[in-house]
Amino acid sequence: MNERVFSGSRNVAIVGPYLSGKTTLLESLLSVTGAISRKGRVVDGNTVGDSTAEARDRQMTVEVNAASTEYGGINFTFLDCPGSVEFAQETYNALIGVDAAVVVCEPDCDRVLNLSPLFQFLDDWEIPHLIFLNKMDRAHSNIAEVLQALQSVSSRPLVLHQYPIKQGEQITGFIDLVSEQAYQYHPGAPADPVPLPDALKEQERAARTEMLETLANFDDHLLEELLEEIDPPQEEIWQDLKMELGADLIVPVFVGMAEQDFGVRPLLDALLREAPAPEATTKRRGITMAGANPLAQVLKTYCTPQGGKLSLVRVWQGAINDGAVLNGVRVGGIYQLMGQQQQSLTEAAAGAIVALGRLEGIKTGDTLSTDAQLANALPKAERIDPVYALALTPEKRSDEVKLSSAINKLVEEDPSLVWEQHGDTHEVILWGQGDIHLLVALDRLRRKYGLPLSTHLPQVPYKETIRRSAASVHGRYKHQTGGHGQFGDVYLEIKPLERGEGFNFNETIVGGVVPRQYIPGVEMGVREYLTHGPLGFPVVDVAVTLTNGSYHSVDSSEQAFKQAARIAMQEGLRRCEPALLEPVVAIAISVPTDFTSNVLRLISTRRGQILGYEAKPNWRSWDEVSAYLPQAEMHDLIVELRSLTQGVGSFRWQFAHLQEVPDKLMDRVLAKSGNGNGKTNGNDNGNH
Repeated sequence: MNERVFSGSRNVAIVGPYLSGKTTLLESLLSVTGAISRKGRVVDGNTVGDSTAEARDRQMTVEVNAASTEYGGINFTFLDCPGSVEFAQETYNALIGVDAAVVVCEPDCDRVLNLSPLFQFLDDWEIPHLIFLNKMDRAHSNIAEVLQALQSVSSRPLVLHQYPIKQGEQITGFIDLVSEQAYQYHPGAPADPVPLPDALKEQERAARTEMLETLANFDDHLLEELLEEIDPPQEEIWQDLKMELGADLIVPVFVGMAEQDFGVRPLLDALLREAPAPEATTKRRGITMAGANPLAQVLKTYCTPQGGKLSLVRVWQGAINDGAVLNGVRVGGIYQLMGQQQQSLTEAAAGAIVALGRLEGIKTGDTLSTDAQLANALPKAERIDPVYALALTPEKRSDEVKLSSAINKLVEEDPSLVWEQHGDTHEVILWGQGDIHLLVALDRLRRKYGLPLSTHLPQVPYKETIRRSAASVHGRYKHQTGGHGQFGDVYLEIKPLERGEGFNFNETIVGGVVPRQYIPGVEMGVREYLTHGPLGFPVVDVAVTLTNGSYHSVDSSEQAFKQAARIAMQEGLRRCEPALLEPVVAIAISVPTDFTSNVLRLISTRRGQILGYEAKPNWRSWDEVSAYLPQAEMHDLIVELRSLTQGVGSFRWQFAHLQEVPDKLMDRVLAKSGNGNGKTNGNDNGNH
């Protein structure tokens, strides 16, 4: 048992687009600080991050991985976060608990748009962040062009901290713009100081001047020094960098190649020297670390096959001891994580990120405390609406009973997943952020819970209605069995209602031609038939009135009148011109302004109705397009939208109303359902 309690610490998220090298950077950080003796590689499947089978199969990060190390007397906990937009919820949930973020990206001007939603989230939450330009050996543009492209998607000014040194096409070192010292890279070893190349002195001075001028925008004293042509001391520049980074006023930019460990030690030095300490982060969040009661927040939930449930938490205030009771649940172990490896602790102090064991009933985002009044006091990352769905069927019929339990555990680990058992189609539907997201979820269900599943596109929950009325629709049920028989006789009037009014049943019986005790049976028969109308779908927006009938004093019963009503409805609805209705959703699509016209065309090709578009509030050069779209056209919408917008387009949606399906399309829907003559019992999957 490790008795060490955290004192000095930094919590840093490693974020950035897919394939930018985040997991490789984590491996390098752990290697150069001595936390691991041998570096792994993503392609070899032996890294500390991406340690699950689902991640290694795809060579991509699919969930947050935590790893801790020591550097300069400070305990660093790094959270390696997914880069794919389909796993963005994981990243956002983790970011709210860190002191700073390192945004890893390639020096590729064509890919900077992928960073736009991430920068927006960081700025909305005022999370200090810096950029690590990775894979500098693959840069096709000069550093000024890359910075200009990055600045177009960042609302905070970028501050170049290092100027790269190149020999031909190779990056051989860098110049620190604070100290004006040049360094030469060495694979697997610290960079050596070297004389500043004469050929770069002019570029270095220009870059340093630009850095100082940006810092001076937030420091009047530095501005005065620059106006008087006084060269500020290094300590003052570092102090400005620390202050302005901590206040999320600037974004420092570093360069390197994580695979060769190039630039990794200077990055660590900057995190040690300039990144805010936990005390500053808690102050920014409005929390006092002096509070007596422990206060923590769940950043990620893991359900491990051997160790049970683990909750990755940020301790904001107080200290958490093993066995403490938080939100009424006893802590069953405190662990420092190194990927999937766990090291036991007796206590976690304020500022630490640790895993707590066996917090059943506790969810990602929850605030934890011994004080019930503080429970759920901290804001959590907004949940991203699901946009892609698959219907699930267990391959073994015996597995149906454990499906809901397994999916609930899956949703505990990944709250961006949503599942439902649809009331009309009776399908189990899993919603997520895209095809890869759901395939990862299916892999987890198979591996962790022994639950292999087959999938298909969810059926569209069509409804049907009627276009005209029918009066005096007669239904008679007469059945003789030797003893008491069955007799029911009704006349119904059927009328259409306005869209959205549902179902209405009335009766105008006079003279007792249908005794009062049998009228509920008539309504029951009508309702039962409406669950499966002449086109094969639930019937809505219909009014039915019982107007007349007859009965037998011995043979009549509620059941007989129920059957008579069904017979009348079956005959009557066919005379009322049945019409097929499809669900229509209200959709709000967020895209960069440059792609708005593409999105308008996309909506039109999917039978959508464009309601308008306007600038997205607080987003630079983004629009939000509002439209109505048939649900049948939604299944692969997110796939095409991302394809049209370099992967950054997104949408929110909700059910709006039902509308009639055009006659030509209705014939196709009914034919695909299995019967084109109106006697269908299936649903169309909307894949037109």
